[in-house]
Amino acid sequence: MGKVTGFMEFERLEEGYEPVPQRVKNYKEFVIGLNNEQAKVQSARCMDCGTPFCNSGCPVNNIIPDFNDLVFRGDWANAITVLHSTNNFPEFTGRICPAPCEAACTLNVNDDAVGIKSIEHAIIDRAWAEGWVTPQPATVKTGKTVAIVGSGPAGLAAAQQLARAGHSVTVFEKNSRIGGLLRYGIPDFKMEKSHIDRRITQMEAEGVVFKTGVLVGAFPADSKVTNDAKTTITADELKAQFDAVILTGGSEQSRDLPVPGRDLDGVHYAMEFLPMQNKVVAGDKLKGQIMATGKHVIVIGGGDTGSDCVGTSNRHGAASVTQFEVMPQPPEQENKPLVWPYWPLKLRTSSSHEEGCVREFAISTKRFNGAKGKVTGLTTVHVEMKDGKLVEIPGTEKDYKADLVLLAMGFTNPVASVLDAFGVTKDNRGNAKAHTDEGGYRTNVDKVFAAGDMRRGQSLVVWAIREGRQAAREVDGFLMGSSTLPR
Repeated sequence: MGKVTGFMEFERLEEGYEPVPQRVKNYKEFVIGLNNEQAKVQSARCMDCGTPFCNSGCPVNNIIPDFNDLVFRGDWANAITVLHSTNNFPEFTGRICPAPCEAACTLNVNDDAVGIKSIEHAIIDRAWAEGWVTPQPATVKTGKTVAIVGSGPAGLAAAQQLARAGHSVTVFEKNSRIGGLLRYGIPDFKMEKSHIDRRITQMEAEGVVFKTGVLVGAFPADSKVTNDAKTTITADELKAQFDAVILTGGSEQSRDLPVPGRDLDGVHYAMEFLPMQNKVVAGDKLKGQIMATGKHVIVIGGGDTGSDCVGTSNRHGAASVTQFEVMPQPPEQENKPLVWPYWPLKLRTSSSHEEGCVREFAISTKRFNGAKGKVTGLTTVHVEMKDGKLVEIPGTEKDYKADLVLLAMGFTNPVASVLDAFGVTKDNRGNAKAHTDEGGYRTNVDKVFAAGDMRRGQSLVVWAIREGRQAAREVDGFLMGSSTLPR
């Protein structure tokens, strides 16, 4: 490494945030990234540890010690080359990945982990600023055609890899803009959509064709999934027109809370609420936008989607925001000797929580209360774990005031109609059944593959990129007999 004793000399430096009163007035990113000198100092903390567990902790297996060393030496151009060798879109992961690589960092055993995510963020932002991110069109075309259904991170990664291998790639997206859940699920204050747009420009220069507003198959009439489709295409038409098809849609079926009062006006899925705001930020004119302005908001679900609802509600000007989590409050500090190098269970406080939010743990909703068809509150009870099950604690019922309730309890599976249209066999969770062993990512339907949330279920953006890259290799091998694309 560039400075073998750096981890003993330098402290971890976190990226900064703009002040809360300033950032909640808009939907722009507010993270203050490391400058060149700060990134150099942070990269110097990377140890000569022999076995870099960070590499295996990262789902795309980023070559982390190498790009850290290059940043320390000031060789930023080669740092982005190393980073791009495993990750097509580090500007996405450098902003919204929870950084499992840092949990696996050897220094994290008894100290603060190397700030890997902040260094990655600095590398890609400088690469764009310097003009180092350019199209890489294939020099030879194969004559093979591939259709990709879904334009989220898995679909985009697969499309870019296959286009660079010389195939003609067409991406189909049911909404009016490319990006999938990157576009419509993640608030702009966490990742502005210009990062997607410039990648689309790069990929179009590499030969990828994007078709928006096209629905493959048919959605149920009562589906709550965002859908701006103006035309449809059948599964049979896609299979007839293309040599291979990859299904890369997101896990969009929200987990419901079927308790009394669920049908009251004002109780919504998070993915009804969040995409609306993203569309408004993009300049769309919407009727009936769900707003939190002046309302007492309760978010049910303690994960990232719930946190996004908190941040958006604060920007709307909510009267109050309360977030429920059914599990007990985790410890503020994990037991590192027990869990390292795996992802630890510990209390995580997001930037949205810091903007204003009351958090309640070990709490379950018994019913929604209302008047004249509208939600006015809900009744809860505290729960505890007994014999592996959550049971109610007698005498702990409590009423909360609520004008808006957002259900953010995760997602169960992709929209079944897409898989049904192709006749793809599903696993017991409702995902496409496509293993990653021999013949990886293939479904039971000839020349139809599946990757990302469509195959593995709700997961991280970085896992979607990995799946898209690996599926691209399998499709390339299927079309050509062998593949030189990286695994």
